[in-house]
Amino acid sequence: MDQIEAMKAFLAVVDASGFAGAARQIGVSTATVTRQVAALEQHLGARLLIRTTRSLRLTDAGQRYLADARGILQALSDADALARGAHIEPVGTLRVTAPVVFGRLHLLPVVLSFLKAHARVSVQTHFVDHVTHLIDEGLDVALRIGRLPDSSLRAVPLGAVRPVIVASPAYLRRHGVPRSPHDIERHQVIGLDRAGHPFQPWVLRSEPRVGRGASAEAPQNADVSLRAVAMPPVRLMVNHNEVVRDAAEAGAGLARLQSYQVAQAVADGRLRIVMAEWEPPASPVHLVHAEARAATAKVSAFLGHATPRLRQVLQDLDGQLA
Repeated sequence: MDQIEAMKAFLAVVDASGFAGAARQIGVSTATVTRQVAALEQHLGARLLIRTTRSLRLTDAGQRYLADARGILQALSDADALARGAHIEPVGTLRVTAPVVFGRLHLLPVVLSFLKAHARVSVQTHFVDHVTHLIDEGLDVALRIGRLPDSSLRAVPLGAVRPVIVASPAYLRRHGVPRSPHDIERHQVIGLDRAGHPFQPWVLRSEPRVGRGASAEAPQNADVSLRAVAMPPVRLMVNHNEVVRDAAEAGAGLARLQSYQVAQAVADGRLRIVMAEWEPPASPVHLVHAEARAATAKVSAFLGHATPRLRQVLQDLDGQLA
């Protein structure tokens, strides 16, 4: 048994959620993938996957082995890249993750310009609305919004985005403009309820502040007093930020979104920001990477390319909302 190839087959099965998909992904037959995983399980003396006709899931041993296998294969890839000179010239596949809307609107154009500048690099994007584990999932760079936990990862600050309340001009003409948190209870509200993130009452300042925009205050200022506000019954609950924005543009009620998600709609007049003086502090935005990965030329080149462009994007977005 070639253990490295068997590990690759095992990871492909997990990533593709099946043996047939894994076979297509790595370009071999389904029977070959099945044999490789079976041989790996026999070699380890442990079952990694529980297979039924309808589902595939990892055992506890499989969960542990998955993280270790990803690390081993990434270390092997880095070693190969070093031997080929990839720590001098950008080459290979760069894996980048970001929140879905920010990734689609703002990171993708940066990725496309990076590809034009570096012909020997390919990029895989992984746009999801949950926090990913860079090492375990084999990712090189993550764009993160919000306070960062203490970790061994290195972070490059880019700027900040604001949590804003918006509504359509037509809605505000019909129902009036809310001026304080007490007014929200008398309005219609569009709720966001995603898997793992159920709808919660909005948290706003206890007292209004003077000045607007993400630059008016240090992001995530710990000295600001915040409180949850009384909410009306939510008649429209959706599961994606873009649907919240679309519903707000259609006049369904007040919506709470990040500033980058509504900047164009505000600039075009489709939405209007209300109660800006009650906003919580802005959320910081960073590019995050593992310290060891910074040594590879592809990661260093991407950070050098993306950092000034994304900083400008965030400055421009703040200007659109001023």
